[in-house]
Amino acid sequence: MAVSVGGGQETPMSDINTTPLVDVMLVLLIIFLIAVPVAIQTIEKLKLPIIASSESKDKVENLLLTVSSTDGAGRSAGEPGYEGATRYGQCRIYFNNITPVTSVELREQAFKRLDAIVKREGGPEALRDNPDKVPQVHIRGDVNVPWRCVAGAIYNVQISGYPTVGFISNPVDPNA
Repeated sequence: MAVSVGGGQETPMSDINTTPLVDVMLVLLIIFLIAVPVAIQTIEKLKLPIIASSESKDKVENLLLTVSSTDGAGRSAGEPGYEGATRYGQCRIYFNNITPVTSVELREQAFKRLDAIVKREGGPEALRDNPDKVPQVHIRGDVNVPWRCVAGAIYNVQISGYPTVGFISNPVDPNA
């Protein structure tokens, strides 16, 4: 401790007393050191319920996209010797899960398809009154496909006017 002696002139002390701050921080540190391992153990024991899946009632107008990438040798899905999507492969998008398209072709075909549906239903006002008739985009992406490929597909269909984009996955039984 330091003591000020002399000077004759008394001035107010402008120093901050940090002792209570240090005490509080040490108590919080001890609490977190005790609480974190307990929380981690309880999270690991969490069991999620298994929900029986039912067949979805998809609209015929829903647009289905498959997003993949080339393998290490540059082969696309469907070509002989294809070994599966790789992280550094080129993006491949399949319109309605069949026709391979580029980003520009995806945007154009998706717009034409949506425009035809809107005209057939009676215009945007009719779809606004009945939102169940608005088509959606369902994307099925390979587990190894880079995110940039999936994000590019999402961007192109949203630019084309599709308001809802969803993902298709295979249900996995956690007990298997």
